[in-house]
Amino acid sequence: MNIRQKIKERSLALAKDISVTDVRIGLGYTTVLLDNGQAGVAYTFHRELTGGCNVFKGLRPLAGRQASELLGLFDSTDMIESAVALAASNALSNTPKEWALEGDALEHLKLHPDDRVGMVGYFAPLIPLLKKRAKSLKIFEQVEYQNENLLPEQDAIRELPHCQVALVTSTSILNHTIDAILDATRSCRDVVMLGASTPLIPDVFTDTPVTMLSGVVVTRPGEIIRIVSEGGGMRFFKNNIRKVNIRLKS
Repeated sequence: MNIRQKIKERSLALAKDISVTDVRIGLGYTTVLLDNGQAGVAYTFHRELTGGCNVFKGLRPLAGRQASELLGLFDSTDMIESAVALAASNALSNTPKEWALEGDALEHLKLHPDDRVGMVGYFAPLIPLLKKRAKSLKIFEQVEYQNENLLPEQDAIRELPHCQVALVTSTSILNHTIDAILDATRSCRDVVMLGASTPLIPDVFTDTPVTMLSGVVVTRPGEIIRIVSEGGGMRFFKNNIRKVNIRLKS
């Protein structure tokens, strides 16, 4: 069973008779609001949008359906439908946990001066500190032109086995690259699933190299819905979420 299917299975166990009251597919993020007041977000791959006037061709309407129906979109190959499914899952699972560590991921990650770090996805705020604390940093992203630190995403599979630490964007769940990426990190000391799209479901990653989940808990759903509707992202989420880190392995 792949990671997407594990997320779907665990989330279905939480869904029960919970229904969806609102769905917003924004240019930066997608959000799902449940009738219990919980909300979740997931990245929208807006550059890959297709279909002319209709970029979402799936279930309609989305609001009013059971949360379990939206989770069924994990079976889709369409990344917009996948974002709706992951946002629904995060609404169900990304809830306050007393034992979670709050703050940025690097506050809870031990780096050594001789560490080689691989970053799958471009997390700009983390880059200066990583360059200061680690020996080297290689970033794998969708790029047209590579440079010393920024490399094409397809290079990650070859380079990650040579890294001690891997920071992996959870958008890899959406574009179906997560399983291959995690397989390439098996020799890493620490592997962090990173970003607002991260599902905070520890047992999904039990048999993987992942050592920490770093995601968000939405604290002000109404504001998140507005921000997403207006094309906003993490820069504007700040006062409406809690950054949460869950350590899986030492």
